[in-house]
Amino acid sequence: MNIQEIRSMFPILDQEVNGRPLVYLDSAATSQKPVTVIETVDRYYREYNSNVHRGVHTLGTKATDAYENAREKVRKFINASSTQEIIFTRGTTTSINTIAESYGRDNLKEGDEIVITYMEHHANIIPWQQIAKRTGAKLKYIPLQEDGSIDLKDVEATVTNQTKIVSVVMVSNVLGTINPIKEITEIAHRKGAIMVVDGAQAAPHMKIDVRDLDCDFLAFSSHKMCGPTGIGVLYGKKALLEKMEPVETGGEMIDFVDLYESTWKELPWKFEAGTPTIAGAIGLGAAIDFLEDIGLENILEHEHKLANYAMERLSQIEGLTIYGPKHRAGLVTFNIDDVHPHDVATVLDAEGIAVRAGHHCAQPLMKWLKVSATARASFYLYNTEEEIDKLVEGLIKTKEYFSNGF
Repeated sequence: MNIQEIRSMFPILDQEVNGRPLVYLDSAATSQKPVTVIETVDRYYREYNSNVHRGVHTLGTKATDAYENAREKVRKFINASSTQEIIFTRGTTTSINTIAESYGRDNLKEGDEIVITYMEHHANIIPWQQIAKRTGAKLKYIPLQEDGSIDLKDVEATVTNQTKIVSVVMVSNVLGTINPIKEITEIAHRKGAIMVVDGAQAAPHMKIDVRDLDCDFLAFSSHKMCGPTGIGVLYGKKALLEKMEPVETGGEMIDFVDLYESTWKELPWKFEAGTPTIAGAIGLGAAIDFLEDIGLENILEHEHKLANYAMERLSQIEGLTIYGPKHRAGLVTFNIDDVHPHDVATVLDAEGIAVRAGHHCAQPLMKWLKVSATARASFYLYNTEEEIDKLVEGLIKTKEYFSNGF
């Protein structure tokens, strides 16, 4: 399947923004949705909209089957052992909060350590800050190399026998760093800690095998991988999930309710209180089908080519600084001398080019980089080298605009 065939599956790309053809380079924030996903969600609402796991009528049965079929698709997508290990959440943020509030609350005490890195998204920092405050645990950071990568020697030095939780992003949403998760997991386990993986920027772009990684938890979001917003996944090893208490309680996650005591359903439903995001889960299942039809290996290869091409072209612009390692995922984060990233993004938007500007929900990393904000162009399966050429043209125009005193 060629790139034009893929692009034709995304109706939003066929439009003009500010009188220019849309160049969407912000997929790390949220990806666009193919027709198959849009139609799948539409079909649910048009044809069998109903609650799940409750009624025995035809629509309810059809909705339940589609919802649980999506869970099986997620299981296969990450090679989990059982659908009992797949919990639907609102997204990566909710998934990590669930781990911190449930596992962290019951397994951390004063003197224990939680280890993360400087490159984490706020969603993988703040939950650990909060649970550390409540339990007396200490939050520690694995240092970064000059290019924004991790040296396993630093992991060995930072993770100690007092460390109970290691939580690391698989792919940085700012630097594009691809972290050695399997090796970090081995170190964590050897020192008696569990391993949590933020897979938000990895799941859309590369194959994840949780059994090969041997991670204990994995969190990722649908909206970054061609699926709907408001739905995500928490994977956890069954033995750990069975010991954890639910964070939310109420309808549907219960087995039996008495006046003063209640018991919970078995996995995974004890973590899914209330009416779930049914259409979102079904849409996520359709997104997984779409990505697997294209092939994760093909997507990764395409993005590596785009990233390398972008690095080559952008590095030719005088006064432009690129952040992150040479070997990276499909994004480039940069700044232009004496031009604020928000101004860069505004001028690019006038050219129909959508990029992200700001701290990218990674303020500790911005501090490490010694900047307040950056601009970021992120690529996905529907982007082309021609769009990167337009980005370069837009950046040159931005430089000229501000150098002339406007």
